[in-house]
Amino acid sequence: MKILLTAFDPFADEKINPTLEVLKKIEDNILNVQLIKLELPTVFGKSSKILEEKIKEVKPDVILSLGQAGGRSKITVERIAINVDDVNIKDNEGNKPIDQKIRNDGENAYFSTLPIKAIVEEIKKAGIPAEISNTAGTFVCNHIMYEDLYFAEKYGNIKAGFIHIPFLPEQVIDKDMPSMNISDIKKSLEIAIATIIKYSNKDDLKISGGSTH
Repeated sequence: MKILLTAFDPFADEKINPTLEVLKKIEDNILNVQLIKLELPTVFGKSSKILEEKIKEVKPDVILSLGQAGGRSKITVERIAINVDDVNIKDNEGNKPIDQKIRNDGENAYFSTLPIKAIVEEIKKAGIPAEISNTAGTFVCNHIMYEDLYFAEKYGNIKAGFIHIPFLPEQVIDKDMPSMNISDIKKSLEIAIATIIKYSNKDDLKISGGSTH
């Protein structure tokens, strides 16, 4: 079993991206499963091409992508990606798409094929705040989650999904926003990966993960 784990470079005037910082710290092997790590540029289109080339090269069983969610206080496991790029800030190469489809031949939306509820429950058991998120936004995070699932369907027998993580403490020194320390983020992602492995041949938990907002 091989898991492709992706993270983004810094964007929007941030000097670091917590996804990339934690990617460096996670072990290359969890429960005897190989983790293949990939840094993606926060750029529409280019990130997709790099992702697809890596998928063709390593033929993963699972794709788990990570994204920064400044303003969120919990580990948020994404449920759905939608087929639109529509942003209010530029990506790292100055692109600013508006109401643009990601894939003309893709579905309007794709749902995560990871055990999202089990992941959240296992992280919470470790004393780390976590919840299901029903929107990955419409920036490059949603773009890559959508592409993860599009390619998973295209190449077959691949499960895929996305997890957003909060800012690190050093990113919020001059911001009135929540943060989470890197050790808790690392622990939560290791739990998520272990849960993905554990649930590789069984269904997700049947518990509420709904929200009124």
